[in-house]
Amino acid sequence: MYLNRTMEAFYLRTQGQFPAMLVTGPRQVGKTSMLKRLCGSERTYVTLDDPETCRLAKADPGLFLQRFKPPLLIDEIQYAPELLPFVKMAGDREGQGGMFWLTGSQQFHLMKGVSESLAGRVGIVNLLGLSRREADGAPAQPPFLPTLDTAPDAGGLDLQALYRRAWRGSFPAIATDDSKDRDLFYSSLVQTYLQRDVRDLAKVGDEMAFLRFLRAAAARTGQLLCMADLARDADIAQNTAKSWLSILQASGIVHLLEPFHCNLTLRLVKAPKLYFLDTGLCAYLTDWSTPETLEAGAMAGAIFETWCVAEIIKSYWHNGLRAPLHYYRDKDKKEIDLLIVRDGVLHPVEFKKSTNPKKDDVRHFALLDKLGVPVGAGAVVCLRATALPLTDRIQAIPAAAL
Repeated sequence: MYLNRTMEAFYLRTQGQFPAMLVTGPRQVGKTSMLKRLCGSERTYVTLDDPETCRLAKADPGLFLQRFKPPLLIDEIQYAPELLPFVKMAGDREGQGGMFWLTGSQQFHLMKGVSESLAGRVGIVNLLGLSRREADGAPAQPPFLPTLDTAPDAGGLDLQALYRRAWRGSFPAIATDDSKDRDLFYSSLVQTYLQRDVRDLAKVGDEMAFLRFLRAAAARTGQLLCMADLARDADIAQNTAKSWLSILQASGIVHLLEPFHCNLTLRLVKAPKLYFLDTGLCAYLTDWSTPETLEAGAMAGAIFETWCVAEIIKSYWHNGLRAPLHYYRDKDKKEIDLLIVRDGVLHPVEFKKSTNPKKDDVRHFALLDKLGVPVGAGAVVCLRATALPLTDRIQAIPAAAL
């Protein structure tokens, strides 16, 4: 069963602007499925997962493009970066938009090749796992932004339903089929990730050390990143931890939320916050065996926040937009979970695993008024079934409204 993706409309609307369009994202999030559905039978499909096809693409890119003529969908382009200059030449020669549709699961080396060979000639979009709305087959919405309008009801996404979604994750194969074994899926995904992506990107000699690092990172989702602590818990050098973290970012496993900075104050911290982009993978790596133990456990709040932040990121990326997201924290440890910066206006957001948020939960929002930057509507994302005004500028909204 295919579920429509929010990105489809944006992709079809813009793919003609460039000779090539590149969809990046982690493995198994549905990049190929989406593009194959969009192109139908009008475009030749070729995957570089095929060893013989990949060998031809690397050894003789010109012959490859003679054999497989555009319009062309090339899957896993990172395995043959030698193709990229020839894609550029074909695009320049023909002068047509949308000649090449590309997918790639490794942004680390791939983006270097793209920036060198296809600068100004490729549109790049990022696809993650299914959003809550995509999984439910609901109509697409604009990117999330707090407003004072009444938010939609939760639509049945209560405490148990949300943590079941968070525990299973957003990869289409597992999120849409409860009959599939969740542990087997993530075990296989991690092994594929270790054996194919990580070996290529980092030349990791000790896979167990990288797996320790992966688990240590998962345990820190929703927290300020301290590289020294992360390296110590994974029993690796700090420079190695920094290098490996860049690989997690490049392969779409984690997102680093940067702090908001304002020239008017020097009291804001500089460390980013770390978020896993799939809560199912995060819960698997931290050994939560059921949704019930996850909801009742020590990571319940961090998982709720991680799920919400990932949904908000998807609402931007899947609409083809950069996610203008930060967090606020000063040296007095006063923190706001999320700041959405839109058109120069700050929109503060807190995440509470509660059905009854209080005004005290948003007391730090007032700190923003001292920064000299316009402050718009704010929100507390919580487990209420319906929206509730907390102040004249802040509303408590259901997590299902994301």
